[in-house]
Amino acid sequence: MTINHTLVGTGPTKVITVHGWFGGADGWGLLPDLVDTEACTFAFFDLRGYGSRADVSSDFTLDEVADDVFALADELGWQRFALVGHSMGGAMGLRALCRAPERITAVVGVSPVPASGVPLDADSQALFDGAAQDNANRHAIIDFTTGNRQPKSWIDGMVAYSAQHSRPEAVAGYLRSWTGADFVADLPAATVPVHAVVGEHDPALGEETMRATWLEQLSGCELTVIPNAGHYAMFETPVSLIAAIETTLATARA
Repeated sequence: MTINHTLVGTGPTKVITVHGWFGGADGWGLLPDLVDTEACTFAFFDLRGYGSRADVSSDFTLDEVADDVFALADELGWQRFALVGHSMGGAMGLRALCRAPERITAVVGVSPVPASGVPLDADSQALFDGAAQDNANRHAIIDFTTGNRQPKSWIDGMVAYSAQHSRPEAVAGYLRSWTGADFVADLPAATVPVHAVVGEHDPALGEETMRATWLEQLSGCELTVIPNAGHYAMFETPVSLIAAIETTLATARA
């Protein structure tokens, strides 16, 4: 299976990105415009059920995403590469790390879901379950996870993009996968740079959650808290985000 993708840059450091629940291959804000194209080559692709791969059959599992990550790397001829995952893409990146740690040079999670998943209370479960079909739920989730501080017009645009670039069954299917993730026992001993990057205004996957999960579960994991950002640093503070990512990629190159 050929995996549609977009490459940015021609540099020797190879990077595969894994987008978040309301994201897509072209849903990374200004991040692609800020890539150091001489040092890195970034590959952006859609998960099954999203964007250019909306009609690709899927079980919507973390392991299936890991399969696609390695299939894309093989297609590109990349034996080793770094992973950058946003939100649920963070857990998907960790799943790929578990599967073939010898192929991964670094992992950066941006407001990332941990390997232990994200248990939801009853009200939150109803809100998130409803997001598959109801744009109002998506709006409420994006507003909440960015600290109830971003303009309605921007949130409306994020919701419209998400609705246009994802199948409802994909949104529902991946929700079950990332909230119910439970593979901490499979995480390998960290031998490559691992970095959790979060926004100071993210109440769900922010500093407190990272200290209790990524930093506890992954030895040597670094943490960066970006001021003025919530859950979507690639839109809210893209320059600060790429600086944090490039710090890890430079360490991986050293």
